[in-house]
Amino acid sequence: MNRRAFLRAGTAVATAATVAGCLDGLLGEGESREPPLVEDRPDAVYVPTHVDGMEMAGMASAGPYKLALSYSFPHRFWRIDGSDAEKVSVEDDDTVHLMGTLWDVDTKIVPPAGNLSMTVRKDGEVVDDRRMWPMLSQTMGFHFGDNVSLDGDGTYEIEVSVDPLGARTTGAFQGRFEEAVSTTVEVEYSERVLNETQVQMLDDRQGERDAVPPMEMDMPVSQLPAKANLEGELVGEGTSGDGVFLATVPSSTPRGVDGDGQYLAVSARTPYNRYPLARMALSGTVRRNSETVFDGALAASLDPDLDYHYGAAIDGLQSGDEVTLSVGAPPQVFRHEGYETAFLEFEDVHFTVP
Repeated sequence: MNRRAFLRAGTAVATAATVAGCLDGLLGEGESREPPLVEDRPDAVYVPTHVDGMEMAGMASAGPYKLALSYSFPHRFWRIDGSDAEKVSVEDDDTVHLMGTLWDVDTKIVPPAGNLSMTVRKDGEVVDDRRMWPMLSQTMGFHFGDNVSLDGDGTYEIEVSVDPLGARTTGAFQGRFEEAVSTTVEVEYSERVLNETQVQMLDDRQGERDAVPPMEMDMPVSQLPAKANLEGELVGEGTSGDGVFLATVPSSTPRGVDGDGQYLAVSARTPYNRYPLARMALSGTVRRNSETVFDGALAASLDPDLDYHYGAAIDGLQSGDEVTLSVGAPPQVFRHEGYETAFLEFEDVHFTVP
């Protein structure tokens, strides 16, 4: 396997300054390893101050999943609690930002649900043991990660435990991802290799209402289908909280969905990179001729054709029906820089079925 997974310059970062070497030497210790945050950050997705490259550490299989472990420089991120975002700063003893990405072996879909824990051992001794945070970054998409303190260079065994998915599975995914699985990956860590990882400074574009593109990696990224490629008929769309909401009705209701009628599937995603807005409370109301014909939750679901979405069966959805989508709780996913000010406060999304 090619261990190197450096950032490749895309259109959004082609003019950025690229440096190699540990940011300790460039910017100092601890939190000062990273540039100051953008002033007057918009309440929306924005281009961050810089982008860290990463090292691919290893891959393994775990039940229906393929797992990739990677690491980069430790960096700040934001913990989400309800509608509040609280910055988590880099600690002096943080060695790396350790990340795990899971995807379905058959479809390459990255499920933005469930929980993942890692136990890190060196020479048989536990160095670190924790549940990793569900996270969203502009280059990595959805993943699990945290800043971790390692015990110097050497060989580490990382035991990864994956909980049952915790989201409804439909279609050919029904009954899949329901069991806890685990695997162990042997990882070689070298401070020298980390220090040679490329960092791209985005001085000319930081703070712009845009996003850097996904990193090119030897693993899938959690991008949702483009609007033109969504399964079913597009019946409505809107934006709120800088999120994009696309509503479709597939030709048939997926297996595993309770209720009769047509299936309303809502694909909620980030602008620019189409990452899922996962772990969100979303509900819908359908009114017809001033009467409410549906008012209820849209269940977070994973389907091989519809990907990650929110959906419910609605009896007799018709042309002219007025649909309202309401966010009860924003995505409870920790944020990397550039996402921490978006997707926190939402207005209702309204559309009329054509």
